[in-house]
Amino acid sequence: MTHSQKKDLAQILVAAVLFVAAVLAPLNGPWKLAAFLVPYLVIGWKVLWRAIRNILRGQVFDENFLMALATVGAFCIGEYPEGVFVMLFYQVGELFEHVAVGKSRRSIAALMDIRPDYANVERDGVLEQVDPEEVALGDIIVVKPGEKIPLDGQIMEGRSSLDTMALTGESVPRDVDVGDNVISGCISLSGLLKIRTTKSFGESTVSKILDLVENSAMNKAKSEAFITRFARWYTPAVVIAAVLVAVLPSLFTGNWSHWLHQALVFLVVSCPCALVISVPLSFFGGIGGASRKGILVKGANYLEQLAHTEIVVFDKTGTLTEGSFRVTAVEPQGISREALLETAALAESYSDHPISRSILEAWGGKADHSRVGPVDELPGHGVRAMVDGEPVLVGNGRLLEQHDIPSAKTDAIGTVVHVAKNGTYLGYLVISDRVKDDAAETIRALKALGVRKTVLLTGDRQAVGEAVAKELGLDDVHAELLPGDKVAMVEALLKETNGGKLAFVGDGINDAPVLSRADVGVAMGAMGSDAAIEAADVVLMDDKPSKLAKAIAISRRTNTIVWQNIVFSLGVKILVMILGVFGVATMWEAVFADVGVMVIAICNATRALRIK
Repeated sequence: MTHSQKKDLAQILVAAVLFVAAVLAPLNGPWKLAAFLVPYLVIGWKVLWRAIRNILRGQVFDENFLMALATVGAFCIGEYPEGVFVMLFYQVGELFEHVAVGKSRRSIAALMDIRPDYANVERDGVLEQVDPEEVALGDIIVVKPGEKIPLDGQIMEGRSSLDTMALTGESVPRDVDVGDNVISGCISLSGLLKIRTTKSFGESTVSKILDLVENSAMNKAKSEAFITRFARWYTPAVVIAAVLVAVLPSLFTGNWSHWLHQALVFLVVSCPCALVISVPLSFFGGIGGASRKGILVKGANYLEQLAHTEIVVFDKTGTLTEGSFRVTAVEPQGISREALLETAALAESYSDHPISRSILEAWGGKADHSRVGPVDELPGHGVRAMVDGEPVLVGNGRLLEQHDIPSAKTDAIGTVVHVAKNGTYLGYLVISDRVKDDAAETIRALKALGVRKTVLLTGDRQAVGEAVAKELGLDDVHAELLPGDKVAMVEALLKETNGGKLAFVGDGINDAPVLSRADVGVAMGAMGSDAAIEAADVVLMDDKPSKLAKAIAISRRTNTIVWQNIVFSLGVKILVMILGVFGVATMWEAVFADVGVMVIAICNATRALRIK
């Protein structure tokens, strides 16, 4: 409990003692009024001041105005104990709300601990401790055991085990060695690492995560936005209704005191605190609970949409498969195996694509870039390059067709890379990728959650796509797609949804347009490209597709909690308002319908933080 909350609690206790003393004291007339005014002002002066201040600012109809009007009205008709108790119970509810919100914020703050306080930069053989924002691209930083990695980079010296719990929710350390890429926010557990930075602090993983979480509240869910609009119109409506309850029946019965009392009961009940507080708190808790599982959601609207996922579309490479390719077959035609590998490797030597790296690794040589002339990467097709002064094509069958070069037909399972030099076909390589360990489990979990259709979209060959889809149990597969084709396929699948939402899961830069087009774009965060993470609405920090099922389960649980609060709050309020108008409900029932319902709704909302 914070210092401010402790102060509020002390104020509540003092007011409660004074209230009990006023009830027990045998006082009448002005002395009785004075005895109840003391605890009322002790506990209620903040509410009265906020009401007056907001009225002067033109913000008349809020919960402070309702509480002030109802309690001052109670004093005016001689119901002193009720006036004090309403204000006292209201402040208890306010304290409870602040404690609940503080708990939710502390959960988010635990994620904020990934922000590094400093970076050890090696300059001229001397270590300098500087702000991470001052580290330049390409600087060498030193991370000692127990320290956070401040910026993304590549290990130049050392090996260690990394604690990635804050980023991915995974408790098992990850071993890293020279040449491995590491991301900021992880903690080095064992060895000393020298890392060459590959991103500035503003572009690093930890900075982007903090930005995502801090700005997630800006994207309100539909139900949250509805409550905001609802409260704007609801509050003045109930004030007008309360005036009518006080005036209209009194014109016929003449019993002004009775109907004024019923109007005050109506006002106390009508305060929309439970809705205004509990609904955003539920979404805030859901986002915090998801972040603790290594799932970053950019806003409550995306968390809400995820709950209605009907179709899930997957990219293949790096999403359902490891993205760690290796050459599994070399089929030369008219040249040696080594010559085919060398030609392909030289043409691909400037590319960072996983397939290119696998060809270079299979060749095993060191590329002499003086032998390689201009290189053109052709997205969705391959590479065109000058090698030893002769044009070389390395890519899929479509690339060779465009240049009228016949290629071999094969049923090999994997990515087939054809090679041609100076218009002559030289043969092909088969490159295979391994399915992720939890990919099949992901599809089963999605089916169990009621996802109607799972689809695979890939730029790979039809045979490869079908083999992966069959192994994992996907419902449909569309292969040999260019980036634009993927967008067109998602457009078509969006028309198949029956009021539900379509989620697309991808990791590559080519997936960014599709991630933006889907109702909910989900990116693989640890190995995914910056463009994919930027375009996505949800980021899975450990690259495990099974986290998608967890994200959907969290979103559905959060939505259930939100609607429980909406139905419960409105139901109780409407019932007690009706009873109050007819004189059945007293001010005590009104207090429960307002503050009691708010406390129950907040307790329910905090369950979103504890989703397993």
